[in-house]
Amino acid sequence: MELTKVEGMRYRKFLGRLHARHLFDWYLEVGCRTGASFAPVRSRTIAVDPYFRVETNVIGSKPALHVFQMTSDDFFREGFIEKLGIRFSFSFLDGMHLFEFLLRDFINTERNSRPDGVIALHDCCPFSVEMTSRDLDNLPKGAWTGDVWKLIPILKEYRPDLTVTVLDCAPTGLVLVSGLSPDNRVLEENYDEILHRYTEMGIDTFGVKTFYDQFSFTDAREFTAAGWPLFASLRQDEALALVPEKITP
Repeated sequence: MELTKVEGMRYRKFLGRLHARHLFDWYLEVGCRTGASFAPVRSRTIAVDPYFRVETNVIGSKPALHVFQMTSDDFFREGFIEKLGIRFSFSFLDGMHLFEFLLRDFINTERNSRPDGVIALHDCCPFSVEMTSRDLDNLPKGAWTGDVWKLIPILKEYRPDLTVTVLDCAPTGLVLVSGLSPDNRVLEENYDEILHRYTEMGIDTFGVKTFYDQFSFTDAREFTAAGWPLFASLRQDEALALVPEKITP
């Protein structure tokens, strides 16, 4: 069995449409670079990336945008979230493409999320073995997902209480994790064990069939047409949306 490329709605189109229809209390994005992915967001936003290259207006109609040019580990250690008493409604994690980084980002994000919140993980559905490399000195040409595909089996094994929805968003899938439990410490307590088991494991040795047996793809277009059911409780009244006015003194 071979890895296959998903051909559903492009992930940025999916996210753009979601934000166009849903106003969230707080939105977090890790791994932003140009800001193109969070530019359409209308919610209060926190953006984290160690190397921003923003050249366009990305604040738009957001009532607040907090930009942190640092690693996600440093950001979560800083305590900014706790100082403001923030609980994330929706988060999009697209940082460093090594599974231990994404695992830490997930642990820290869930801890600071609403129980009915949703966390999206990008690039967990590679379409070639080459693009799953952990060798940062010899990355493949073109797309590189690294080994963040491991988050799917890790969450399935260690956190069966979570709901993992894998959308067929092109080109490398979009995983929506819901049913969050901010006080759960299972992943944190088993972090070293997980790294020991998974670091040297390739998707070919894990087994491509075994990987696909972990989940079924959900059609992103059908999910959108159904009104984004996982986000129903998180949607704020549109009357709260900010409509900036240009006032000439």
